[in-house]
Amino acid sequence: MNYWEIYNEYYARVRKFILAIVKDEWAADDLIQETFVRIQESLDSVEDPSRISSWIFRIAYNLCQDHFRQSRKSPNGGSIGQGKPESLQEASIQKELEQRQMGQCVQNHMSLLPESLRTVLILYDMMDFSHQEIAEILGTTIENTKVRLHRARKKLKAILEEECTFEADERNVLVCEPTGK
Repeated sequence: MNYWEIYNEYYARVRKFILAIVKDEWAADDLIQETFVRIQESLDSVEDPSRISSWIFRIAYNLCQDHFRQSRKSPNGGSIGQGKPESLQEASIQKELEQRQMGQCVQNHMSLLPESLRTVLILYDMMDFSHQEIAEILGTTIENTKVRLHRARKKLKAILEEECTFEADERNVLVCEPTGK
């Protein structure tokens, strides 16, 4: 597989992964660029082409770790506003916005997780990597990734129960409301 095939196949996934971890578009753009520079520089050293995906995401993960070590920043997120729907099309748009807001609420609270738990959650639930691939990316065992994923979900659930209230509105749509603590 040549560099441009790799770039075309993996760019969107690497971008999604890095952006989910660093939550900063400017930093993510730099990290994505650096990831693909390193891929290009080291492509000849890949011993097992069947594991190229893990190799690529390991590079991206390590660069994210370097970024956090250097900047000592915590990721931030935004929120989407709400309005009242006036037509069927607007109601559909409103529902999509509410689903995005719910997802954004959960993602914002994911930043409260320790980095090791947050990363496993992103890789498994958002990026659809297998336990084997995650273990290769993080340089750990499959059992360890399963334990981390279990702990991450348990801790995120506790955070959401403490920080938010989930209620169904008049249309039976689940809405996340911060408790204001």
